[in-house]
Amino acid sequence: MKRLGKVNYILFLSFLFLGTQWLQAQSVWSSVQVNKKSVYVGEPVQVSITVYTSTWFTKGLDLGNITVNGAFTVYFRPVSRSFMQNGKNYSGVELIYHVFPFSDDDIQFPSLDIEVETPPPGGYKGVKRVVKSKAVTINVKPIPANFKHSEWLVATSLNVSERWSGSTKNIKVGDVLERTITRNAGWTVAELIPPTEWDSLPHVSIYPGRSEIHSNKSKTAISAQRTETVRYLFEEEGDVTIPDKVYTWYNSYHKKLYKRTLKGMTVHVGPNPDLGMLESVRDSLMFQQQEIVANENKNETKTLTILGLSPKQFVIATLGALLLLLLLFRFFKWLLKYIKARRKAYLHSELYYFNRLKKAIRSKDELQIKNAMYRWIDELDLKEPSINYLIIACGSESSIDKTALATTLTQKNVKELRKNYLHREEHQKKIFWINP
Repeated sequence: MKRLGKVNYILFLSFLFLGTQWLQAQSVWSSVQVNKKSVYVGEPVQVSITVYTSTWFTKGLDLGNITVNGAFTVYFRPVSRSFMQNGKNYSGVELIYHVFPFSDDDIQFPSLDIEVETPPPGGYKGVKRVVKSKAVTINVKPIPANFKHSEWLVATSLNVSERWSGSTKNIKVGDVLERTITRNAGWTVAELIPPTEWDSLPHVSIYPGRSEIHSNKSKTAISAQRTETVRYLFEEEGDVTIPDKVYTWYNSYHKKLYKRTLKGMTVHVGPNPDLGMLESVRDSLMFQQQEIVANENKNETKTLTILGLSPKQFVIATLGALLLLLLLFRFFKWLLKYIKARRKAYLHSELYYFNRLKKAIRSKDELQIKNAMYRWIDELDLKEPSINYLIIACGSESSIDKTALATTLTQKNVKELRKNYLHREEHQKKIFWINP
């Protein structure tokens, strides 16, 4: 029995080893490719994720659309792939996405955990495996400076058409003309077709209507449509010129800017004896306009803003402000320390006591002047710290009487005295000793 158990154990290890080798012989991996690594805002990037197996897939692979921050994504279809290597056939499924960045921040196509079912070599039953794809970063270039942001559109083509509701021939004051413009753009999504900027016209009130947008996707292409309406209310007689409407788009394949132009026209507005109708029409259009705006605000997902900034812009602005405050705090701290040091040095300087002497001279008080002068002399580098020696060594031509300082010491001659002291090395004088 023991021998039989040992044989079973050896057989179990053998099957386990063979099974492990069997599974290890199967290869399942993924690759990610992009057709561009740097694009403009709105320019599409094709991202292809391909999963390969050394056998085959027993279950279809279809991840559907995914979310990419800062971009619109359009999922097209899975495409079967296969190739031969070293006499062995490998099967693959390619998932094709087109990514349309809507801001000038770099975007990252995320790493994906892809679950597949594929049998091991020699088997027929699919085994679940999870394959992780690599993330891909795409550099997004801002809209060129010479282009208006409100008119920027990247597309392979653009068709523009318009329709007028109402007669353009017989118009009178209070009449309304409705204009509908439809744009069809190739290889873009509807959200990236910019809204029309309507021209203001003299003596005409303009009431834009609700825009309608939708994207059209086939197995191999995508296009988008935007339809907009506007109503012109003519309020005064005379000729009104509606200018040309020019739409531009940038073809990223040809690297060129193209345009489509809707020709303008001039209409003559005749008189209307019933001017009361004008107010009624204006009120009606205004009410409809308010309803359109209210519905758009209700239906649209509002972007979170803080003080008019996006969360990212607010964080950057806050960090910038904190950094600026920190720098200002350090600067003012240094400045205060510098001022205090300068003030302290000044209060112990010769200049400080000289300024006190000048202040004492203005008082005309003999004792105050003498005390101030002796205090100033203490700061000077003299062989003898006396008023008499200072006058002889650095005195000016004007007479200064040490016994009558209040009347003989003036702002002028004391400044001259200090000037001669400061330049005493340049003007050496022969000093005679005089016993005070």
